[in-house]
Amino acid sequence: MSTATPQKFEFQAEISQLLDIVTHSLYTEKEIFIRELVSNAADALEKLRHTQLTEKEIFDDRLTLEINVTTDDKAKTITIQDFGIGMTRAELVENLGTIAHSGSKAFLKSLAEGDQKNTNLIGQFGVGFYSAFMVAKTVKVYSHSWRAAEPGHVWTSTGSGSYEIEESDGQRRGAKIVIELKDDCADFSQDWKVKEILERYSAFVSFPINLNGKHVNAIQALWLRNKNEIKDEEYTAFYKFQAHAFDEPRLRLHFSADAPLSINALLFVPKENTEKLGFSRLEQSVALYCRKVLIDAKPKNLLPEWLRFLKGVVDSEDLPLNISRETMQDKALIEKLSKVITKRFLKFLEDEAKNRPDAYAEFYTEFGIFLKEGAAMDFTHKDSIVKLLRFESSLTEKGKTTSLADYVSRMTGDHREIYYLVGPNRAAIQSGPYLEAFKARNLEVLFCYEAVDEYVMNNVREFDGKKLAAADHADVKLSELPKPEGALSDADVATLTKWMKDTLDARVSEVKASDRLVDSPVLALNADKFISPHMRRMMKAMNKDGSDTPLRVNLEINPRHAVVKRLFETHASSPEKAKLVAEQLLDNALISAGLLDDATAMVARINKLLESV
Repeated sequence: MSTATPQKFEFQAEISQLLDIVTHSLYTEKEIFIRELVSNAADALEKLRHTQLTEKEIFDDRLTLEINVTTDDKAKTITIQDFGIGMTRAELVENLGTIAHSGSKAFLKSLAEGDQKNTNLIGQFGVGFYSAFMVAKTVKVYSHSWRAAEPGHVWTSTGSGSYEIEESDGQRRGAKIVIELKDDCADFSQDWKVKEILERYSAFVSFPINLNGKHVNAIQALWLRNKNEIKDEEYTAFYKFQAHAFDEPRLRLHFSADAPLSINALLFVPKENTEKLGFSRLEQSVALYCRKVLIDAKPKNLLPEWLRFLKGVVDSEDLPLNISRETMQDKALIEKLSKVITKRFLKFLEDEAKNRPDAYAEFYTEFGIFLKEGAAMDFTHKDSIVKLLRFESSLTEKGKTTSLADYVSRMTGDHREIYYLVGPNRAAIQSGPYLEAFKARNLEVLFCYEAVDEYVMNNVREFDGKKLAAADHADVKLSELPKPEGALSDADVATLTKWMKDTLDARVSEVKASDRLVDSPVLALNADKFISPHMRRMMKAMNKDGSDTPLRVNLEINPRHAVVKRLFETHASSPEKAKLVAEQLLDNALISAGLLDDATAMVARINKLLESV
């Protein structure tokens, strides 16, 4: 240490103002100071590396380019040292005591104007440095410039309005920041605490980081490497580290883009959908980085909510952040970033579906529910998402699915709508009465088994100019079929349907002959255009208003069916028995539609009918 008298300086007024903001209100987490100082150290090393390319004489040239962090829980200190570019006396004054090059003036001006939108201070040895005063009693910066002729110095401050600089002998090249911690911040002198912070925020810094002599950032920033040079096992190891996962990723997307934004992204689809397994709702977990420094591990607005199953990293140099790097400032730019990433991922899934259909089918089995959510809610990307939806249909084998595009490609003749049926499973749909009319006309019907499917179809509404239509809706119009022999006459049908309407009274809105039925005697069609049978069941399950409204359906009868013809014969000769049969036929139709809430009356009626056998 030099025997020269320390020279005392007053902080520039703006720096004093900045210190007050940083110390009391800027950062939400005090631990951020470690990230800031490590990031500054990495920048100093990077500057030296570039300087070495042009300058022949570098002071202390044999030093390794690394960052060393040391903790002392007895002395309550933490030290962060780099062997980077270093600073002269004038640079210490300029960078740490004035506002000329720290970027702080623009920040303070934006605060005064209520803007906070025009500064990007990542990597500037200025504002981030002052975060140390959140936790420090005293901060000392020992530094020696890369210029051999310059002496070393120590810069000292308590952050209270002034600082001192004096010469210091024996300094290595670079900067060594020694922080004497406040009593309530003594945890930051604990090895385990600092290790956790370094692994979270600085795991991918380009230079080695050593904590008390142990290397702590062994995982590489794979997203910045050429994907052709990365092995599968490296991707897997990175995924497990970043996602805190134990499985192997199902899919991965590694891409870079220069326009409209500079983006490096590495995204993973996990093996399993944990929401499907009954775990809690997933949180957004694609981490946001700027030049390998973590900004937000779980940014809420980086990707659409329906992509919350993705893991990975997005790194953008173009991202303007607020001074603390904790809050994204420019919402329009974030939206642009989100659109670029989402578009690339959807294109990736489209390629998967085309080139590896079996693998895509497995992915869809696990994660298709998220695509359906996106199709219903994300109007920006809806058209692209809908192309990725898959359903079983009346023309596919059990377990095999088809896309809406393939469905449309098979449409012929008068087939102008995309028909679908909602049911608990394939067997239930195929055994019900609603499919008969479509099978008789060779019309394909999509099978929807999930509770959300009807909501999705109602929101998607059409595809490739073709309307999506529920096959069990009363408004569906089908072409005429040749009438087989043996059916009731039109006059008899008119008599029977009027009698059934009078008999069933308030339980039905209409009774008429069906052009849909082939093998079944009756079917019930929803009379409410706004609440489908499936929607009604969901409302009832959630105790929603309207679920207890008395049910009225349109009942269609099959004039060719033996039961209906027998009912016609009986309704005049034995009206009481015929009434029981008519009520039972209606309940059978409601069961097929999933609309019979209480079977008590039906059981009593069946017993009464059995007495007459």
